[in-house]
Amino acid sequence: MELSLEEQRVYVMRLLDALEVTDRDKRLKVARAILYLAQGVFDECDTEADVLYWSRHNVFLLYDMGIFTALLELLSMEIDNNQACSSAVRKPAISLADSTELRVLLSIMYLMVETIRVETEGDSPERKAAREAFKTELGSPLYNGEPFALLLFTMVTKFCSMNAPHFPMKKVLLLLWKTILFTLGGFEELQEMKVRMREQLNLSPLPEDSIKVVRQMRAASPPASAMELIEQQQQQKRGRRSRRPLVKQDSLDTYNERDPFKNDDARDEEDDPEDVDSGIEGEVDPLDRDVIIQPPPPPPLRPPTERVSFPRGLPWAPKVREKDIEHFLETSRNKFIGFTLGNDIDTLVGLPRPIHESVKTLKQVSMETFLCQSESPLLIGQGEEEVEETPAEILYLGMLPSLSQYVIALLKLLLAAAPTSKAKTDSINILADVLPEEMPITVLQSMKLGIDVNRHKEIIVKAISALLLLLLKHFKLNHIYQFEYVAQHLVFANCIPLILKFFNQNIMSYISAKNSICALDFPHCVVHEMPELTAESLEAGDSNQFCWRNLFSCINLLRILNKITKWKHSRTMMLVVFKSAPILKRALKVKQAMMQLYVLKLLKIQTKYLGRQWRKSNMKTMSAIYQKVRHRLNDDWAYGNDIDARPWDFQAEECALRECIEKFNTRRYDKNQNSDFTPVDNCLQSVLGQRVDLPEDFHYSYEMWLEREVFSQPIQWEGLLQAQ
Repeated sequence: MELSLEEQRVYVMRLLDALEVTDRDKRLKVARAILYLAQGVFDECDTEADVLYWSRHNVFLLYDMGIFTALLELLSMEIDNNQACSSAVRKPAISLADSTELRVLLSIMYLMVETIRVETEGDSPERKAAREAFKTELGSPLYNGEPFALLLFTMVTKFCSMNAPHFPMKKVLLLLWKTILFTLGGFEELQEMKVRMREQLNLSPLPEDSIKVVRQMRAASPPASAMELIEQQQQQKRGRRSRRPLVKQDSLDTYNERDPFKNDDARDEEDDPEDVDSGIEGEVDPLDRDVIIQPPPPPPLRPPTERVSFPRGLPWAPKVREKDIEHFLETSRNKFIGFTLGNDIDTLVGLPRPIHESVKTLKQVSMETFLCQSESPLLIGQGEEEVEETPAEILYLGMLPSLSQYVIALLKLLLAAAPTSKAKTDSINILADVLPEEMPITVLQSMKLGIDVNRHKEIIVKAISALLLLLLKHFKLNHIYQFEYVAQHLVFANCIPLILKFFNQNIMSYISAKNSICALDFPHCVVHEMPELTAESLEAGDSNQFCWRNLFSCINLLRILNKITKWKHSRTMMLVVFKSAPILKRALKVKQAMMQLYVLKLLKIQTKYLGRQWRKSNMKTMSAIYQKVRHRLNDDWAYGNDIDARPWDFQAEECALRECIEKFNTRRYDKNQNSDFTPVDNCLQSVLGQRVDLPEDFHYSYEMWLEREVFSQPIQWEGLLQAQ
């Protein structure tokens, strides 16, 4: 801390030189010194703010001195260390000691990626330039011809194939997630990219920002279960008087103020906060006050006479698909003109002005069909497109050959880390980088290890769910068939039942889990004196009512499920077959607006398949879907008489989609396509003028080749001329 910047640079340069020594122990010692710098030289700091300041200062210095590239070379060496891999495979039990070097390297790289990624107000122009340079470097194929994320994906697949069971998967997945987040961008950058792309394609601007709309929503109370209704009736018979409720949210049937069950629900929850079925829905429930995603403060309570109020409008602008426009126009033509025009969505003659305006504002133009048709031998060259080398495009191109392996590996890890999974002998061991060499012998040590293991699993779920959601969203923006390819691999790898299995637990307990020890959090643990940990203090946990990490994971998994099932009737039927409705309804107990929205979306797409009796028994849920989920033209989700509900062509839909995806991948990425129909160049000058790539060692044997292939071969020139 007391050195000048030049002296600090000299010190870092000495460490950089020392990283190249052959002695493994010396390299590890130097790597630990670099990690100490990246962690903010905490031994010299007095406050947490000082640690964070020096960590940021040192990370930018380390990047400027080229430390990241040196670490990358060491990481590649460790990945290719066959001796360590074979040794780990033979070991009956793997512990922290088997991955020490990897964990140190990954920790430094994670600190560098995450620190440089996060922009702060006081950043100098030099730091902003360094951030952009690092972002470009990570997203470009500079590391052995592929982006840095591909190296981490390779580590994941190698671990899941049991070839390297000592890899610290938690750190790898966290670094992979943050690398994708940095290079491709988060949700705010994604929204800006959407706006720019719509402007380039001359499309109408987006009606709203989804995240902003959700942040304005209020969570609703879940509908009462059958058991709760029975308890309400018993309490009414006993004549229990209810206390005046505190700040109480409306039920799911928000605007039906005359609902006879409304007050009973409120009274039941207020009278019996210890009820195990209601989770943490009592009067002190912080989710009732919307603390998960902070909305604007709620207005003060009004007098009872002013309680009945109706919304000015629904939260979402309606949307439409081209198929809906066709159906809508055919119906309108039949009604107003008396005949139809087939698949014509351009001719609007004779239709009322409102229909003209609706169709005009809802059309979008697509070129992919023409581009796929241009694979015909007669149209070669007409369908070529200029593909912009975006970070998402570079990443997809690198992932394409092994995409199915990456998806299966991530879902294997997600299954192993899910709280509902049972330990199996043949399952992968994700605890290699959390279990110590010597197992605990005291109750306190066992409790600490138990908390650490649960936290470890939660972090893995968080990283995988965020990573998959980011990939789906960015690939969808880059090209729809890239998104469909990843989504189809997820479906084929049983992602839908896996996510439903994840939610088939006491979700309230998972959301409120306390698997963390505040006293051991960094940088608190290195600045303050360590308090004495006891079994009682560990059991009490921290003061947080909820685990934001687990809530984040749940919302991500729901969004992934929404993305891979939306507009896919075969996949929607999978939700019905796996009996997802009761599982999703239980998830509505979590009173958080964003999570409830994505649960309601998943319920909406399958209501037409669940039957009239289910809809009749779940009217509050149906009402909540109407109030909170976007509406679409001709969408009769609540009635179940849509022609798409017919169950005969679901497999054909998946096969047709797969065919389109394969055509797209062949057209854009297969350089050897249509070789039989490629025009032949018959011009002698042109052919001789082409540059031919020869092997590197060709010039060594060039004279021998001439002797063998040219000089030693007798050529009958007269016969050749006669043949011509």
